[in-house]
Amino acid sequence: MAEKPIQGEKRVFMTGNEVVAWAALAAKADIMYGYPITPQNEIMHYWTRMAPKYGKRFLQTEDELSAGFTTLGGVLAGRKAFTATAGPGNTLMQEPLSMAEMMRIPSVVIIQQRGGPSTATVIYSQQEVTMTTYGGNGEGFRIVYSTANHQELFDYTIKAFNTAWKYRFPTFVLGDGYQAKMRESLTIYDPEDRGIELVKTEPFIGKEPVNGEKQPVHIRNTYNTEEELFEVITKYLEDYTRITPEIIEHQEFDCEDADIVVVSHGVVSRAAKGAVQELRNAGLKVGYFRPVTLRPFPADRLRAVADGTKTLLMVESSLGQMAKLVKDAIFGSTVAIATLFKPGVGVTSEEIVTKVKGML
Repeated sequence: MAEKPIQGEKRVFMTGNEVVAWAALAAKADIMYGYPITPQNEIMHYWTRMAPKYGKRFLQTEDELSAGFTTLGGVLAGRKAFTATAGPGNTLMQEPLSMAEMMRIPSVVIIQQRGGPSTATVIYSQQEVTMTTYGGNGEGFRIVYSTANHQELFDYTIKAFNTAWKYRFPTFVLGDGYQAKMRESLTIYDPEDRGIELVKTEPFIGKEPVNGEKQPVHIRNTYNTEEELFEVITKYLEDYTRITPEIIEHQEFDCEDADIVVVSHGVVSRAAKGAVQELRNAGLKVGYFRPVTLRPFPADRLRAVADGTKTLLMVESSLGQMAKLVKDAIFGSTVAIATLFKPGVGVTSEEIVTKVKGML
């Protein structure tokens, strides 16, 4: 059996789904639970090819509902478990992930978005933002990283395990069908070689006896009265609010003097970045803002950007699911809002350039 899946740093060229499998190995994940659905299937395929070499395991369940619940079971037993899904599978997983939210179970889920509603297309979209950030019943106490490229898929998959186990909230890596299927170069590495300390796991149940006695464990997702639930949710809100400054991430440039700031996330932000750079080279005052964490959202910084510009241009491959998060974040701002929405379809730099020039 090999010692470590990655030794040193390696420059590689692979698909996004393959990247996720390597990242999970680098993060020392123990087991993946999953059910096939495009476009995430190859995460399972690559994991099952590589995992046995390093003493890891895989269980294919009968559906995504079971994949979600078995992942939680693995975590409760102290295993560094994860799952991956897309589209209708993401819908089914909202029930177990709502339970994880209630019971503070540190689950990790990779989402490779596909077109919707329902089966729709198996290719690409950004139409799972609302479901991933606020899905299920509850208040959306979860953490969502929106990746833009393969390097980020690797980095944030590793980070998701640490975030989940440190803060004990469900953590998602929100990719998409384009990232899943295309090949791209990146650097893979052993996180510990870079000084990244991997948060240790521990069992929630079945712990070793203390002084010869087993300690009772009571983890609840059912409450008898409204007041009892209110007390619990209030405490979760306090915890979530306290850790938010440690978690939120964003990228921005050229916003200081911009008349228009292009706001985008995920793979669309790649087109936005190229468009803003082209527009700046043409002498136009355009800025770039990208939320990396969609939940919690970088609200304070975006509000400051909105107050210093004339117009925010929302660009996304959905009918405004990111825009809803933005509008909530900047509530009360008088900035104008323009949109370029293409649900389930990719957005090019040329389209953004044309849109901005038309506005100016």
